[in-house]
Amino acid sequence: MAGRILGKTLATVSLSVALASVTVKSAGFLSVPECRNSFSSCEFHLSSNIMSASNGAKENSHNKARTSPYPGSKVQRSQVPNEKVGWLVEWQDYNPVEYTALSVLAGPRWADPQISESTFSPKFNEKDGHVERKSQNGLYEIENGRPRWKRDKSGNKITHPISGKNILQFVAIKRKDCGEWAIPGGMVDPGEKISATLKREFGEEALNSLQKSSAEKRKLEEQLHKLFSQEHLVIYKGYVDDPRNTDNAWMETEAVNYHDETGEIMDNLTLEAGDDAGKVKWVDINDKLKLYASHSQFIKLVAEKRDAHWSEDSETDCRGL
Repeated sequence: MAGRILGKTLATVSLSVALASVTVKSAGFLSVPECRNSFSSCEFHLSSNIMSASNGAKENSHNKARTSPYPGSKVQRSQVPNEKVGWLVEWQDYNPVEYTALSVLAGPRWADPQISESTFSPKFNEKDGHVERKSQNGLYEIENGRPRWKRDKSGNKITHPISGKNILQFVAIKRKDCGEWAIPGGMVDPGEKISATLKREFGEEALNSLQKSSAEKRKLEEQLHKLFSQEHLVIYKGYVDDPRNTDNAWMETEAVNYHDETGEIMDNLTLEAGDDAGKVKWVDINDKLKLYASHSQFIKLVAEKRDAHWSEDSETDCRGL
């Protein structure tokens, strides 16, 4: 788990869940290609158990965060064995690789300045202007798409033959950077409302709004406003096992499920991949899904909350994580 990265805010959006991910300077959540800048003199560690598999964290909480090389690069990540993941485990020989993605070094508006810049003095563990630097999981220390029900041609909900539950669908995109299927998403600008991010990112990635004419964009804006004004549930808050995570910066998410019961709004929207998405399509929600980062976990929570089909094994269908 390496890299020196600094965090602002990241959001992942979809027809099934809207994920507002806060990246903070800490022991491990958010990072490389879409994330923060490297720094040379600061290290961040959690005072809670975010990074500790031996203190209540799930055993699989930090698998993708330890993949190598770093996403979109040939830089190999320092290898961290399972027994060394927890921050409460002493490891005197720990010496992570320094890495910052070129896309971050280019200075996009969503990235922090270099920590070495004299004019940059971030305020950690608190709201820093428009940037949220608090963690959902507690204090950290500083040391040097919407679902819709699957229906038949007559408009009736389709029931799974084994579980007997109705089947939910969600819009999935195929990411250009890694080729994995995922929930559409992107960065939240400082001070921006999540609802605005949802509409913008879903429009760009799942509807190719950036290539539309002015008249087409106005029509899409009206449709997306209706779409993201529907019923919603907060289904998850906290850490996401993302391959871009590092020791000192990690992704945190507030997952919100917006539900279009009839599917009427989505029926009038034509999916078209754009921006960071190579492909886009409707996907049935079930336990066979293999998605980017922790997205399968969020999809499962949606199915559980909506009492929808998840597994063909009735004994494990939508129970727990």
